[in-house]
Amino acid sequence: MKKLSSSFSYLAVLQYLALAACMMLLNFVLPGNEPISFALYYAVLACRFNPFAASAGYLLASAGALSLTATLSAAIQAACFLFITAIYTRLGRTMKYERVAYAILLQLPFIFLFPLEGYAIFPFAPTLQKLLIGGFIVLLSILFEGGMSALMERAFRTRLSAGELTEIALMWLFLGMGAIYALGVHAFYVAALSALLLAAVLIKSTAAVPFAIVLSLPLAIFTHSAIAIAEFAIYASIALLFLPYGKAVSSLSTFIAFAAAMYFEGLYENAAIDILLTLLACAIPVAIVLILPEKLLRRANKSLVFYRARNLPRLAVNRARRAVGEQLYEVSALFREIENSFQTVDTPDDSAKQIRGKLTDALCTHCPNLRSCEEHRLYDNLDKLIAVGKAKGKANFIDLPSELSARCSNTSGLLFVLNKQLADYTHLALQLDCAREGRRLLAKQAHGVSEILKEIALEQSAEYVFSDEEHVLANALAREGIISTEIFLYGEGEHFTATLTLEEGVRAKKLLRIASEALGVSLALSEKIPLTVERACFVLRRKPTFDAAFGIASNPKAGELASGDTHSVLKIDERRFIVALSDGMGSGEEARRISDRTLSLLESFYKAKMPSETVLSTVNSLVAFSSEETFSCLDLAAVNLDTGIADVVKIGSPPGFVLSGETLQVLEGESLPIGALEAIHPTCLRVELKADDFLIFMSDGITAAFGSPSELCSYLSRLHPLNPQSLAEEILKSALRRYQGKAEDDMTVLAVKLTKSA
Repeated sequence: MKKLSSSFSYLAVLQYLALAACMMLLNFVLPGNEPISFALYYAVLACRFNPFAASAGYLLASAGALSLTATLSAAIQAACFLFITAIYTRLGRTMKYERVAYAILLQLPFIFLFPLEGYAIFPFAPTLQKLLIGGFIVLLSILFEGGMSALMERAFRTRLSAGELTEIALMWLFLGMGAIYALGVHAFYVAALSALLLAAVLIKSTAAVPFAIVLSLPLAIFTHSAIAIAEFAIYASIALLFLPYGKAVSSLSTFIAFAAAMYFEGLYENAAIDILLTLLACAIPVAIVLILPEKLLRRANKSLVFYRARNLPRLAVNRARRAVGEQLYEVSALFREIENSFQTVDTPDDSAKQIRGKLTDALCTHCPNLRSCEEHRLYDNLDKLIAVGKAKGKANFIDLPSELSARCSNTSGLLFVLNKQLADYTHLALQLDCAREGRRLLAKQAHGVSEILKEIALEQSAEYVFSDEEHVLANALAREGIISTEIFLYGEGEHFTATLTLEEGVRAKKLLRIASEALGVSLALSEKIPLTVERACFVLRRKPTFDAAFGIASNPKAGELASGDTHSVLKIDERRFIVALSDGMGSGEEARRISDRTLSLLESFYKAKMPSETVLSTVNSLVAFSSEETFSCLDLAAVNLDTGIADVVKIGSPPGFVLSGETLQVLEGESLPIGALEAIHPTCLRVELKADDFLIFMSDGITAAFGSPSELCSYLSRLHPLNPQSLAEEILKSALRRYQGKAEDDMTVLAVKLTKSA
């Protein structure tokens, strides 16, 4: 707490005047105006308020008893407290638990000087009664110290304990009773109803109801009836009920409820002035709430939400995410270095020089014509022969340059050694090419892993944005009879997540309806994690804009047991999926094996969230790198369920189609099948699908049955399908009819329909 210094500011003056007013009200709690204010005086001194200002307020409050001896008693108590405080200040010590003993001793002036004749209902002497009252004041002093400390040091900064809240409620109980006895019920209504309406506007939760009950306690004790408790609970409930419509509607509804309650209490049978003052006692709080600036209310609400929120766990979550993101980024950089180390660096080809060196060592070193060959520069002709041999893979007599043939005496030996060197060179070159291609493939994989880790690192490093609407969801669930012990909201957009701890038997459909309405976000159940036998954690995420349905119809080539076409529908995550149709060259089990292998590779890479260009080039390299000549055509679409955007990849496949109402869009590709060439150049298209659109992929067995693309387009344009399965089956049946029921090739239709999420 920031202590108040001895040099007063205007705010400090107002604080001490309010303190003096509260002390004065406390002195009206008991009929004999006993100094209950001593408890508050003791509490503020214990909280290190300015002792002179607090003592002045205490003396001013004693004047309410209208007795010189009462003021003298208070003056002696204040003087003694100031003297003790001065001694502690001079010694540089802090007053600790011994102050309770001083409080007990300072009841002596009250016992011997305060003008109390005693209460007739107690059969004790007045002095004994004052002794008991003094003990009661000391007990209140200890309790008020806890309440004042909580108000000044912890309120609006952190959560208050149950004991602290009880001590604050006790302080209000005595202040409220003092206000009723000193100023009347109307003044109490102004203070209590103002606090009630402000609590409803700021807290915005059912916690305002028990708060209202505490506010009503002084009035309940004054009237010796629990009706006031019920009334205040109703006022708070009505204020909360109409709060979603604005603070004006909420406050006016509370005023109407108050006016109705006064009818049942018989207010309108009283004098007009009493009716006016009573209604005005509720109208003033309504006016206060209405004129308070929204900016001030938002600041107060933010402060309340902050100290109620679980900020440390949220901070820990973001710190952990950031640390994981940084580590992943470092690992990504490591894989990028691995990629660089595997990159093939083209070096000059000096194989011709090496072959010539071995030829001269084997044939020319001991040849008697060596000097003559050097003089006539026959080595240049030898280089020409080596170049031809490298190009053809083998050299023979007709490849010999004329000058070399005329002057060399051992052409047959020359060709023999050269062809042997060329064979060794070809074998070595093949090995080098394989090693080079292997390094390139490893470099691509390292690049893909690096990109994946970098994306995850960026995603993990982004801090979660936590929502302050947990109380809104808690209240909405409570109104439907669902009690949540914990609610945690975080993330934005498609990453918005709501995590709740509920009873295990809560129906998901009901939960989703309530949560979606309360938060204004369409939600879907992502996960349900059992915690105990009776409770579970429900994880809700924002529902994608679209949902998808799939249809597949297939028929193998006549005479084959298996189709060479394979298809795949793979859920990448909750908001994305891929569909693919692969057609292996040929038919039967072998073609199916090729298609299966291609799709299996694609699924694994896409599920790992590897970049598309890396996926396609890597799969192509792996297929082309195999020992067999195996090719595969491919249709693939990666669909985003939030936007409806489909990234379509076509590799050597027949046209695909988007059927949108009466409109037909053709998706064509121009690339060769996977594995046909070392480098793949897929056709990539981006299509925006809308609700009720169909995406259709077909193998060449289907398209060939229709004879020409124009006939196929004409046929598809006439279709009005309801679901993707019936569409796929209808297309397959029509193609089979054109083959007279005997399929001349493997035939497959894959259809996808997008629908609006329910």
